[in-house]
Amino acid sequence: MPKRERITFTIREDLLRALDRTIDHQRVRNRSHALEVVLSRALTAPTSQAVILASGQGVNMRPFTYEVPKPLIPVKGRPLLEHSLSMLRAGGIKDIVITVSHLAEKIQEHFGDGSGLGLNITYVVEKKLRGTGSSLYAARHHLDQSSFIVLYGDVLLDLDLAEFLQVHRDNKTATGTLALASVADPSAFGAVRLRGSRVVEFSEKPSSGATVSHLVFAGCAIFNHDIFNIVKPHKNRELSLEQDIFPALIKNSRLYGYPFEGQWFDVSTPSAYAEVIKHWQTKL
Repeated sequence: MPKRERITFTIREDLLRALDRTIDHQRVRNRSHALEVVLSRALTAPTSQAVILASGQGVNMRPFTYEVPKPLIPVKGRPLLEHSLSMLRAGGIKDIVITVSHLAEKIQEHFGDGSGLGLNITYVVEKKLRGTGSSLYAARHHLDQSSFIVLYGDVLLDLDLAEFLQVHRDNKTATGTLALASVADPSAFGAVRLRGSRVVEFSEKPSSGATVSHLVFAGCAIFNHDIFNIVKPHKNRELSLEQDIFPALIKNSRLYGYPFEGQWFDVSTPSAYAEVIKHWQTKL
């Protein structure tokens, strides 16, 4: 843990009241912690980079995706992926690498270099899909040595990126931190069991009768650059974040979880898309 020093200072009453409103006795424990959180967010330069994995074929979303790539499917008048890009921009993440494959040219034509959204977008076109781990590895040359966000291209989530990044930065033993949502039935997702905040088990699509955690991977993570010491594509098989990389990090006690309470949708099937149309409440 970083060394701390005790200080005494005066503060305006209105600012103190505003500071007190951030205290929830869980993520922000007390006034001292609240002040540290506020100062850290103001003075610590967050990462500015993210990788969006949007190379999927969208098979489960057919017939929608025969002519329209899943990232361009409309949600509340905007393409699905634009909601994620807006969230990243609001969180100060402006250097975006997007991996694309199926109907890649349509995604590239729509978003261009990202300048219209106040972003810098670079594309990695994958001719052959070899899993989420390989897609991430393909983006590595476009990243600097700092940590970065990884976001799946078919999720919608309402996440406090500043707090998410801060939690990851404060944990000096974490190589990766997963955003975790709570669901009633985890059987369609990757269920995560925590010990404290450390991930001790990841079960990809557990059977509905199994006794597992109701916390699931929400398709958003933060990784340090040294993840690429672990992400090594295989010649003869796919490389998956969920099936290969997460277990390796868990084995070495380097993977942590960040449960959040905001909205989350995995837009992977027509029925899930119908729920998004009904219930997604955009704030951006």
